[in-house]
Amino acid sequence: MKIIGFGWSALVLALSLPASASIINGTVTGGTALTDGGTFVKLTTPLANPFGPPDSVGNDNFQSPNLYGFDEQQDVVLATPLVVDVGTSPIPAGTTIDSEYIFFDPGPDLHVIGTVNFDAPVLAIITGTGLLAGSDFLGNPGVNYLNPAARGLEAGDSVTISGPNQILFDTVASSPGDYVRVITAFSTATTTVPEPGSAALLAGILAALAWPLVRRRKVSA
Repeated sequence: MKIIGFGWSALVLALSLPASASIINGTVTGGTALTDGGTFVKLTTPLANPFGPPDSVGNDNFQSPNLYGFDEQQDVVLATPLVVDVGTSPIPAGTTIDSEYIFFDPGPDLHVIGTVNFDAPVLAIITGTGLLAGSDFLGNPGVNYLNPAARGLEAGDSVTISGPNQILFDTVASSPGDYVRVITAFSTATTTVPEPGSAALLAGILAALAWPLVRRRKVSA
């Protein structure tokens, strides 16, 4: 019974490991993007972009009314202060952060209003062309960021912090789209669903731990 108890403790510990993803979900709530059937889509690498080079973003690669987002670098300790457009600037050196990329690439002119929720507090948003380029060290290493000089919001566009763990995206875009980088506090959230490989490994460990007890019972019988 002690062995089984130990195995169960290992299972609970494994299920309580820190989560790696920071975007939880999002919703398109208004604008012509909603009329055209737009929704929020969280991407993972490899990026399933229908146009342009594989695993790339930033050059009319999606042409969709959807609002998209994907996780970038996680658990980054800033070596120098990070200047941002929205939020307290700069974020001090030594701060541990996560980074996420949110974008709208509709093709023809569309207006999107939507929210994106994260599993940790939003510290800042980077929206300007120069600051986006200067913060690309936070980018996802599996993604190719195209035409960086064309990034940056236009007059009338806004992306704001609308709640402790939420942003509000309200922009009109065509080509090549609107792109922002969201900086969140390092996530300490935990997950209760292990990856398939981890689940199989844990099941194997528990089976191995239980086997001596099964044999002992058979011998006793």
